[in-house]
Amino acid sequence: MRLLIKGGRVLDPANDIDEVMDILIADGKIADLNESINGEEAKVIDAAGKIVCPGFIDIHAHLREPGFEYKEDIASGTRAAAAGGFTTVCCMPNTEPVIDNAATANFVRERALKAGVVNVLPIGCITKGQAGSELSEMAELIAAGCVAVSDDGKPVKNAGIMRNALDYAHMFDLPVLSHCEEQSLTMDGQMHEGYFSTLYGFKGIPAAAEELMVSREIILAELTGAHVHICHASTRGSMEMIRSAKARGIDVTCEVTPHHLALTDEIVGDYDTDTKVNPPLRAREHVEALRQGLLDGTVDCIATDHAPHHLESKDCEYDMATFGISGLETAVAVVMDGLVNQGLLSIEQMVELFTIGPAEVMGIAKGTLDIGTDADITILDPEIVKKVNPANFYSKGKNTPFKGHTLKGWPWLTIVKGTIIAREGKIVGE
Repeated sequence: MRLLIKGGRVLDPANDIDEVMDILIADGKIADLNESINGEEAKVIDAAGKIVCPGFIDIHAHLREPGFEYKEDIASGTRAAAAGGFTTVCCMPNTEPVIDNAATANFVRERALKAGVVNVLPIGCITKGQAGSELSEMAELIAAGCVAVSDDGKPVKNAGIMRNALDYAHMFDLPVLSHCEEQSLTMDGQMHEGYFSTLYGFKGIPAAAEELMVSREIILAELTGAHVHICHASTRGSMEMIRSAKARGIDVTCEVTPHHLALTDEIVGDYDTDTKVNPPLRAREHVEALRQGLLDGTVDCIATDHAPHHLESKDCEYDMATFGISGLETAVAVVMDGLVNQGLLSIEQMVELFTIGPAEVMGIAKGTLDIGTDADITILDPEIVKKVNPANFYSKGKNTPFKGHTLKGWPWLTIVKGTIIAREGKIVGE
C-alpha cells in the first residue's frame, strides 16, 4: 500500500527539517520526502494545517502483561498508545513473572506481534526477580530483544550491586534505567512533603528521597563510564545534579512526565486518588525547574510512566490507593495544551522530546523521517479541542487526574510501518 501525505508542516528535529512538504510511503517505508510529490496510485492524506512528525516514542510504560491483565494487556495498552499518538512503546519489566529472562522477554515480543498495534520493545530487569541481590543475565535479555534494563518501581538499594550492573551493562552499551527512591524516607508517604501535605494531613514524601539516589547514580555512572537514565525525574535538586553531571561529561540522561510538568501538589486537596503517583506531584518550584530543564537540554525526553490500574485500587481512601496515572492517551495533548499553547515550550522542542530524544536515550533506530526507514509517523492537529473522558480510553486504566479537562492540540493520525492505526484518537477498523 502506498500513502502520500500532502501539504503538512513536516517537523523532523533529527534532520533539522521544518517546512511544508509531502511524504510518500511505500511498502511500509518512507520512500520520498520532498516539496511536491506526484504519488501515482497512492492513497492521499491531506495534511494541510497539520504537523507531520516522526512517530512518537514512549520509553516508560507499563503494559502489565504477563500477570496483571486485569489492569492492562498488550492489546489494550498498544491501542491506547496509538490513540495517544505513539508508534513505539518500551514496556517496563515489573510484570508477573518479571522480565528477567529470555523466555519472558520473547513472550512479550511475540505477544506484541500478535495482539499489539504499535512497536513494542521490552525492557529487562537489572536484577533477578527485581530482588536487588543478583544480576540478571543481561546478554540473554539483549539477545531476546530487550533495549534496556531497569528494576522500575524497585530501586536497587545496594550500591555495590548497582555498580556491578553498570559495569556489566557498559560492556553492551546498554542503558540502565533507575527508579530513584530512598525508600527509608518514603515509607507510608502519600504526597510531596511540603506546605500542602501539612495542610491536607498526609505524610509527605520529601524531594530528598529522590535526590539521594540521583546523586548516587551519577557518582556510579562517573565511576563506571556507563549510561544511567533517571526515570521520572521530579525535583529541582535532581535537575541541578543532572545538569552539572552532563556538563562534566558523565553519561547520564533523564525523562520527565507530562503530569509532573502540568500539575502541582496543590491539586491533591481534592482527595482524588487519581492524583496519587510515585514520585508524587511536586510543589511549584519543582515544576518550574522541570520546565527549565526542558528548555536548556537537561531533560532528554518526555515519557508517560503509563501506570494503569483497576477501579478497586483507586476507588478507596487516599492512603489506601495505589500509586499511578494512566497516561498514554493524554500525554501529547497535556504537553500541547499546558506548555506549547502557553508559550512555555516550542512545538519543535516538544517534537524532539517525543522523537529523537527518546530514541537516542534507548539507542534505537527510530525518531526520524529518513528515507528507507519504517514509516512510523505521528500527525498532530493543533486546533482539535477535546475534553478528557476516561470512559473512552482504550486503556483498561481509567485513572487520570486530567478527567474533565478540556485540552487543545491532539494527535490526528498515527501511522505504524505505513499502516494507519489511529485517526483522531480512534483505532481504525474497530
